[in-house]
Amino acid sequence: MGKVNIWVKRSFIAVASLIAVIGALMLAGILFMHGHYHRDEEIENMIVGIRAIYTLAIIMLLLPVVGLYGVCKEKKWMIIVFTVGVILCSLFVFYIGMSLLFLRPTIRKSMDMYYMDMQPFSNASETDLDIMHKTQKELECCGVQQGYQEWGYDIPESCLCIDNSTSVCMDAPKNSSLYKGADDPVMIYEEPCLPVLFRNLDLAFDISAGTSVALTLLWTLASVLSIVILCQLKPKKDAHVVAYSRESKTGHYAVLTEPAELT
Repeated sequence: MGKVNIWVKRSFIAVASLIAVIGALMLAGILFMHGHYHRDEEIENMIVGIRAIYTLAIIMLLLPVVGLYGVCKEKKWMIIVFTVGVILCSLFVFYIGMSLLFLRPTIRKSMDMYYMDMQPFSNASETDLDIMHKTQKELECCGVQQGYQEWGYDIPESCLCIDNSTSVCMDAPKNSSLYKGADDPVMIYEEPCLPVLFRNLDLAFDISAGTSVALTLLWTLASVLSIVILCQLKPKKDAHVVAYSRESKTGHYAVLTEPAELT
């Protein structure tokens, strides 16, 4: 069996260890998120994505362990398992990342239609109003596209600016329900929610696409290194050494038969 180049081996160990660290961080993050939202009603809509991330994180932990053990012990079948695994994972993640980019316009259009259909808020259902209030609190915005004017006189408390808010705030109209007879100025969010939603959506898509490309490149590098190691582990054929000797110039042979006499 051939000998693995020490620098190729060290490079593989570094890349495989990095993949394992990323897998551990991903697993810790999804565990925290699952624990944070496990009582939320929206967890049912997120469970498929959570399970997919769980699976990917566990695979990213197990495959490097298999690959590292295979390289250190020079077990070819374990290196082959690692190579096939990272190639399949890289193709899957790259497909997911590209799919999200193609789905971005469709999701933006669906979100736009969903929030615009809530208007006017005076005729909106309780469920839609609860979603709108939650959106305004979380994103620090007011209204859908035109701002606080969409609420008319009854501007909700979810539009009130909180202390140390990073969003732009403005004075609420004096004739709004927020004053309730008070003379002190009341501050509300100036920006509507739809532009904020789109910015957050674009940021999430960009991060997802960048992460998928980075993981694909990392796994591709790991697969290339493992293939190089497999090639170096191939058994080498022993070449027979031909020795030169002066005696080989003289012919040591005997005539087996005498030539027939010419008649």
